[in-house]
Amino acid sequence: MNLIFSKLGFILAISLVASQFTFAQQTVHRSEEAGLQYLKYLPQDYESGSEDYPLLLFLHGGGETGDNIELVKRHGPPKLIERGKDFPFIIISPQNPENKLWNDAALKELLDEIIDTHRIDESRVYLTGMSRGGFGTWRMAIQNPEMFAAIVPICGGGTPSYAQWLKDVPVWAFHGAKDRVIPLSQTVAMVEALQQAQGNVKLTTYPEAGHDSWTETYDNPEVYDWLLSHRKAGRGKQYSR
Repeated sequence: MNLIFSKLGFILAISLVASQFTFAQQTVHRSEEAGLQYLKYLPQDYESGSEDYPLLLFLHGGGETGDNIELVKRHGPPKLIERGKDFPFIIISPQNPENKLWNDAALKELLDEIIDTHRIDESRVYLTGMSRGGFGTWRMAIQNPEMFAAIVPICGGGTPSYAQWLKDVPVWAFHGAKDRVIPLSQTVAMVEALQQAQGNVKLTTYPEAGHDSWTETYDNPEVYDWLLSHRKAGRGKQYSR
């Protein structure tokens, strides 16, 4: 009898552990309209609930380009999800299929598709990316400032003369001071341009970091709290109730 209970206890323990990992899953999808495959993460209670959720779009760097979606799990939120971290966002992590800059039109198509087919709080749509994805974050937000409640570009850059379009979008930028791949000056130029435009922007520089300024950033829970502290006025169902 004791042996039976011991086996039952062991099976129950294994089941509980397995259920924890089940919650922290990313599923692979493809948008034919956008021409992008992507990882999708849903919060634990999404399927059983009815409320709208914030959405986070993550853009990877150049090293994860191609058609092997597993590469996208190397860094950022997808990496943390694989390790069992739970997020309060729906997280969409597309893969750039070609070794060139992100296709802004394709990303917009994907975002629209996700918003149309999921319970999204449109007042809390966020954008972040690293390296080539950092460039993509600046550019995507400049072209679609009405979509995003806040953005976090990491070790990227952009066109300072266009930064004024982001003056109403909160920005928290990150860069390593010893980055030899993308100089810190790229981010500084965007931040200074936004400051001149009286934008809501702040910069965190890691004095000893090289190109990898993303690991410390995405490991920092304050980054996600900061994102969630911002809402886009005039968007989301909460404004029409």
